[in-house]
Amino acid sequence: MAGTIQQIAELAGVSRGTVDRALNNRGRINPEVAKRIEQIANEIGYVPKHRKKAGQSVGEADRERISRIGVVTQLSQSSFMIQVNKGLQDASDRLRERGIEVVIKENASVDEQQQLAALQELEEEGMDALAIMPVECDSIREKINQLVEEKHIPVVTFNTDIVGTKRTCFVGLDNWKSGQAAAGLMGLMMHGHGKVLGITGYFSNSAGSRRVDGFVAELKKNFSDMELVGVQSSLDHTEEVEKIIVNAMTAFPDLEGIFVASGGQAGVKRAFERVNLEKRPYVIIYDLTPKNKNALLEGTVDFLIDQEGYEQGYRALTILEDMIKRGISPENEYMYTEINIKTKYNV
Repeated sequence: MAGTIQQIAELAGVSRGTVDRALNNRGRINPEVAKRIEQIANEIGYVPKHRKKAGQSVGEADRERISRIGVVTQLSQSSFMIQVNKGLQDASDRLRERGIEVVIKENASVDEQQQLAALQELEEEGMDALAIMPVECDSIREKINQLVEEKHIPVVTFNTDIVGTKRTCFVGLDNWKSGQAAAGLMGLMMHGHGKVLGITGYFSNSAGSRRVDGFVAELKKNFSDMELVGVQSSLDHTEEVEKIIVNAMTAFPDLEGIFVASGGQAGVKRAFERVNLEKRPYVIIYDLTPKNKNALLEGTVDFLIDQEGYEQGYRALTILEDMIKRGISPENEYMYTEINIKTKYNV
């Protein structure tokens, strides 16, 4: 009977992970340890299924190497990531059967140092391609360009994009246009007059910032009688969204519209419960999560813009699969998902 990874690990006195890296040429490992592992694998007749071809012997030099795609996310605990992660996981399960391993590094915040550390880990472990939700900053921009130009690693951005890089393409919502759509909806509800508040998560998150920019541009162009009383950062926290709205409605009792471009949307309902309202402001939020769906059905918000998070995660990995396995590059630089506008009547 052929040997197993566990047997090799015990005989070599190393971990299963070290055996996996040595046999699949992934990451940094002591050359002497790698050589000992290879010798033990040959002696006990271990042949990885994904590398074994009909008629091949264990010692042949042309054994097929597993490919590895690295994934780096941000705001991993946010509700919109539920669907993104589901797409990543389903794609990962499919790619595993095709000899491609997907390694995901999750970051809970929008922190450039955490993201740089995740990229460094993936680079040291070894990767053939990268899918990333980049933080908008020079250090990440420089790192992506270094991976592409020096390491020849194809990079696809998804959900958030970053300008000035050599990345292959972006998969996600056209956030500028979605912001314009939100402004158009708000303008119709408010009949082109009144005060409106904008709330984003992190200003360093390009998705939220682009939505706000598109919203503001459309107000200026076609709804000049609407007054934007401010755009504030909530850090995607429910408590911050609640506080921002309460403070704004205290300062502007005639506030008629609220545009929440990122997370923490549950704070809208909590704010309305704290303020004595004869009529609540019109509200537009993002992402079709269970809580946001309930907010629509309960009448707390008027419109919800969904960004097809599942499609973003799934498509980013399949694009990279085509690039590293088939040499096929995407036809377009921007692979936009649909701007889906939901109301309580069509969720």
